[in-house]
Amino acid sequence: MKMLNLLLIAFLLTFTSCQNAEKPEIADLVKPSQQTVKDGVFLHISSGYENPKKVLMALNLAVKMVETKDVCLFFDIEGVKLLTKTAEDIQMENLMSLHEAINKLTEQNVLIITCPICTKAAGISPEDYKEGVIIDEKENFFDFTKGRILSLTY
Repeated sequence: MKMLNLLLIAFLLTFTSCQNAEKPEIADLVKPSQQTVKDGVFLHISSGYENPKKVLMALNLAVKMVETKDVCLFFDIEGVKLLTKTAEDIQMENLMSLHEAINKLTEQNVLIITCPICTKAAGISPEDYKEGVIIDEKENFFDFTKGRILSLTY
């Protein structure tokens, strides 16, 4: 009987101490390499000169986001015309201009991708694009970030 009482006391002490133990935080359970992964922002820009505010809002957002996030820009429809070497600049008060934003993003090695179908439809050849602009490579849509992806369309 004494042995049974001792076992019961040992069980109760163990059970009580487990119940009172602090639960670990989720962040403590995540491997350090997973904590350093950056989230990404994928900006889809189909607007062009017909809607300059949309274009500049997207590009100015990209310039801000690249400070802390991985950024990928995808241009299609009318947007492909904005990336040529001969593209006219777009300027609006309180916003960075088209050329200034594209230059800053290129300097930051931001992935700038164009749609091959839209490129062809617009009569643009690969050589017509500014340096740093690439024609669609589907792997880039998924490989540019290892974290979550926030997608915005302009």
